[in-house]
Amino acid sequence: MEVELRKGESFESLLRRFKRITQKEDIIGSYRKKQEFEPKSKLRQRKKADKLKKSRQTSKEDGR
Repeated sequence: MEVELRKGESFESLLRRFKRITQKEDIIGSYRKKQEFEPKSKLRQRKKADKLKKSRQTSKEDGR
């Protein structure tokens, strides 16, 4: 990941832009998940819960 400093840009805004990009691409989250071993049963449970959560969000948006 590389973020270049724009002309006249402060370090704080550069850091904010970097954080926004990493958060959008879920780089830090995926790194943290890989730090610990997760048994297959827990992995399946998490994926099933994520699927259910996503389907509820889409059905909620469709009802609006």
